[in-house]
This record gives sequence, structure tokens and C-alpha cells, in this order.
Amino acid sequence: MAPQASPAGHDDSPGSPVRIGVLAPLTRPGWTEAGQQLLAGVELAVDEVNESGGIDGRPLELLVRDTAADPQRAEAAAAELDALGVAALAGEYHSVVARAAAGRADALGLPYLCTSGVLDALTDEPTQWVARLSPAQSVGWRLYADFLLDAGHRRIAVAAQPSVYWAAGTRIVREHVAPRGGSVIELDPVALGPAGVCDALADSGATALLLLVGTPEPAVPLVRAVRSDPRLGEVLLGAPAGQPEFAQWAELLGADGAGIPFLRYLPARLGELGSRVEGLLRQRLGAAPSFVAFEGYDTVTVLAEVLRTHGTERKRVADAWPQLAVEGTRGTVRFSRAPGIGVWQWAWPPVQITDRDPAAPDRFRVLRTAAP
Repeated sequence: MAPQASPAGHDDSPGSPVRIGVLAPLTRPGWTEAGQQLLAGVELAVDEVNESGGIDGRPLELLVRDTAADPQRAEAAAAELDALGVAALAGEYHSVVARAAAGRADALGLPYLCTSGVLDALTDEPTQWVARLSPAQSVGWRLYADFLLDAGHRRIAVAAQPSVYWAAGTRIVREHVAPRGGSVIELDPVALGPAGVCDALADSGATALLLLVGTPEPAVPLVRAVRSDPRLGEVLLGAPAGQPEFAQWAELLGADGAGIPFLRYLPARLGELGSRVEGLLRQRLGAAPSFVAFEGYDTVTVLAEVLRTHGTERKRVADAWPQLAVEGTRGTVRFSRAPGIGVWQWAWPPVQITDRDPAAPDRFRVLRTAAP
């Protein structure tokens, strides 16, 4: 059983800040643009909570730690934030890093609201301490596999770097397409290099190549190589993990980065709250916010509601997950026990399959939407 005692740094005196620990990839090799988007959403929501009176008159205070996409660094940060007396832990973008943070939070008895990590097995065993806003990987990637099948792609290649996350995605796609006559061919982008991937792809007969790799390296060189190879003019490039969502993708690739479908977790149309938050995030970021910024905002919105209604004692926060119904930017957040998922799960956030419009690469096209 995880510990129940208040941490050494915990302070419930009137007027003292209520601390929330936040994990985000803010330096390389982390996906820094995603980390900055996440943090923008979190900070906007905290500002609004404090402007409206905070938590029973106590201000919310963020203690932000950079994970740099390193699981061990995330575990150490969770332990540090626990000792500093945070009421809850939030954030993280990279799924493998989020899994490390979730495991540590569970062991510490520290409530953790995971913002963006999607691995189905976020913890080894079911836990009361962890909840998640993002959909499980199997949900989004099966929708993506259906999209490929419906477009006539039965022979699908994947260029996948070594990772639990990429391996899980490959398995999900393979198992989902096989009953409908589909197959998956694995290509090693590290061993082959961009030119070798193109040669293997041309010989494979695959009509789609999924980029299960980091960005900008090696994703950008792979896209350029495939786009410039006359043998591969009819091959669909796909990026289910969402690499084309961010501005750097368009800056580096221009027109070559368009027409590459990816997953994003937004509704077909934002409601009143979502539209208002979108405008505020755009002002902060100087650009259109990604779905990650909305996830960051919703994370703090949910935690603030928990802290207001159930108090700041950690056990009460964890016990509150299944009792919540909180209006977020992308719908009403409710947590439940989804089959095969060991954490409290919002089942499910809205999911889109989107690409950058080849006619205007700075504009997104929604190709398919799945309602929650």
C-alpha cells in the first residue's frame, strides 16, 4: 500500500500556495515544441484559477521540471516534487516517460494526472493514484489503421525506431489490419538510413509508410528522401504520433510535410470554452495552439476542481477521480475504468485524423473525426 502520510514539504496553512508539480520535455532530446505547448496550456489555466480566487483563497503554484524525454529524470523529478509537498503531479508528453512517472507516483502515493502519454499500460498494475486525459494508444491507432484500410492500403510499411511506444504502435496496427487482409512490414531506419528505407520500400510493394520515429531527426530526412524518390510517388506517408502537428514540421519541410495524416485529440468544432481558450493560447504562443496545449489547460482545470471540491489531501484527490464531471476545452471529462487500462481514464477524448493541406501547408484538413 502506498504511503498516506503528508509529505515533509506539505503546508495547508491559510494563504499558503497549493503546489502542483508539472513534468514536461523542455530540452532536447525531448520533443521541446510539445513541451512548450503543454506548459502554455498549464500556465494559462493556473493564471485563470488564481484570478478567480485560487483554491479556497490559496493560490495555485506550479513547480515545473524538465524531463528531456528521459524516464529516469522523470522518476527523480517525481520523487523531488513529492518531497516538496505538491498536492498532485501533472503533465508529460512522451509516453515512455509518462509511464516512468506514473510508476513512481503510484509507489509514492502521489496523485498524477497524465496529460498526453498514451501507452495502454501506463502502469504495471491497476492503481488508484493515476488518471489520464489522453486516449489509450490502442484507441487512436486502431482508428488510424481503419483509416488506412478504408483508403485501400493493405500492405503497410513502418519505419520504426527502437522504443516501447513505437513497438506498441506497430503491434496495434498489425493486429488490427490482419483480419481484413492487411500486413505490416517493418523497416529499420537506423540501420538502413533514408536511402535504404526508400530502396526497401520500393521493393516491398507497400502503399503506405508510417513514420514511427522522432522529429526532426530522423523524420525530416526520411520525408525528404521519400518525396524525392520517383519510385515512391504514390506511397502515402503517415505519422500517427502527430509529428506534423507542430510548426517546426512545416518550417523544415514546407510542401513536403503536407498530406501526411496524423492523430490529434480535438473535436470537430470547439465549444465556447474551447474557442475562448484557443484565442488566449494563440496570444501566448504567437501561433495556433496544438492539441497538447488544450490538454495542458484541461489538466489544470480538472485538478483545480478536485482540489476545490475534495481538498488538498492526496488520498482525497485520488479517491475523487471517478466522481468528477469537469467541463474542459474538448468536452466533459469523466474518469472510469476502461477495459485493459490500469489507470482512471477519460474514455474517450475526441480523436481526429488530420493532415496539412497540400494547397496551403500552414492549414490543417480534418480527414476523419471520431466522437467520444
